Amino acid sequence: MKKFIIIITLIFSIGFSKACDICGCGVGGYYIGLLPDFSKRFAGIRYQQSSLLTQLDPYGNRTALTREEDYRSMEVWGAWNIGNKWRVLGMIPYNFNQKYTSGSDMLQKKNGLGDIFFNGYYKLFESSNTTASNKLLVQSLWLGAGVKLPTGEYDLTEQQNANGTSPNIFQLGTGSLDFMANMMYDIRIQDFGINANASYKINTENKDNYHYGNKLMANASAYYKISLGRDMRIAPNIGLAYEKQNKDRTMGYLIHETGGNILNGSMGVEINLKQISLGATFQTPISQNLGAGRIDAGNKFLTHVSFSF
Repeated sequence: MKKFIIIITLIFSIGFSKACDICGCGVGGYYIGLLPDFSKRFAGIRYQQSSLLTQLDPYGNRTALTREEDYRSMEVWGAWNIGNKWRVLGMIPYNFNQKYTSGSDMLQKKNGLGDIFFNGYYKLFESSNTTASNKLLVQSLWLGAGVKLPTGEYDLTEQQNANGTSPNIFQLGTGSLDFMANMMYDIRIQDFGINANASYKINTENKDNYHYGNKLMANASAYYKISLGRDMRIAPNIGLAYEKQNKDRTMGYLIHETGGNILNGSMGVEINLKQISLGATFQTPISQNLGAGRIDAGNKFLTHVSFSF
């Protein structure tokens, strides 16, 4: 129990570090990563936070105005295995956004429901066998598709203020109905495994003629499961996360100061105690080129508490 308390303290102390999603924190993609251990279904709460620094000078003058943006989100999430082949996963976010422009005393805030999404998965295969060295080899592959609903508020005045010269990302939602294709793969030899996720998000134009660029997300993590007793397991993990987003369009015209790509290094831990799962993931940029070089993404942090039933 003493070890358990120390681990929990470490998880939540990490939460004070800043963080950020690619090319649009408030309206970015959805990071899945390692799922909690569950056989039938689980439900829980996730918290994530991120930040970025935007250069407001179109010529990249670093002494000109900058904008600091922070994005936090509380999410209700869960998944349900239907039979042996199907899985449904969903997430309902509530966002807390704020931004501060240098040279101004005004801190702008925007809180509210974000864009809800649902994914359906089909298990293409699952196998379990013994290797030549008498070790257990387990692997599975899930393919899926999903939809993101325009439940978060889209503020037209933010689009107008951006005026095609800065990213239109200080939003609670995209205002558009979007679609996703997904893949989840996991392979494990005894207690060592690799988990990989990939998704491609196809965005549509919203009613205000703004079209966020399509987005590719991929991440892979190596993990090791450690038993700390009959009912407790811990799985530290380390990996990489890549995101690439196409440029946005408005009225059919490309917006140069949007889109880009980022590669993050990640580390985290997942803990299972009977039916309760706890987890934390920390990501830091390795390389990035966002918003035509005018956006600097910071670190990213995510944690969750989930219950399987």
